[in-house]
Amino acid sequence: MDAKERGFVSQNWEILGGIGNMNTILIGIAGGTGSGKTTLTRHLKEHFGKDVTVIGHDSYYKLQEGKTYEERARVNYDHPSAFDTELLIQHLQELKAGHSIQCPVYSFVEHNRTDQTVEIQPAKVIIVEGILIFQNPTLRDMFDIKIFVETDADERILRRALRDVEERGRTLQSVVDQYLTTVKPMHEKYVEPSRKYADIVVLEGGHNLVALDMIMQRIQHHIDGK
Repeated sequence: MDAKERGFVSQNWEILGGIGNMNTILIGIAGGTGSGKTTLTRHLKEHFGKDVTVIGHDSYYKLQEGKTYEERARVNYDHPSAFDTELLIQHLQELKAGHSIQCPVYSFVEHNRTDQTVEIQPAKVIIVEGILIFQNPTLRDMFDIKIFVETDADERILRRALRDVEERGRTLQSVVDQYLTTVKPMHEKYVEPSRKYADIVVLEGGHNLVALDMIMQRIQHHIDGK
């Protein structure tokens, strides 16, 4: 059984063992909504603890000043312009330099950034997760390892619907409307094309134990300084 049949496709297999002796590596985990990015990221964080820092691109949605709730709800949050990616790039540079950052806190219920921040400390491994992190060339080039999580579209929309209804206070109809008007078109225009930049394509995200084990080995290799 080859790697693809096991659900693990590497477009640049050497990336798992060929990174130099850097103090910090940046790992980008991209993929469509509901693909399993967060599950994969959570497994890695739970396994490595304080050696891994996780940042979500979602935390960097722009502040929607002067807009009503209804206006904020109509914003296309799957378009690159919805994100303050420049701030994320700045924060990653600071983390790599060994400085802590104040990460924004975003409310999915209010469709807006809050006035709160969370202090994030630098670590040996920094994981950035988001649907569009490979779309911006400057951000994309910062990653030492780029992972794209791929899952069947029907499964992705079901996962998103359950998450948004149960965790974000959305109605099922609003989830369906958003999927058809913005999520699906933006996935086809921005997310799926960014797959070609990935070093590694993981099928089924955190549920893919073969891929998870191989990624963990590479991270452990870096943490151990080998």
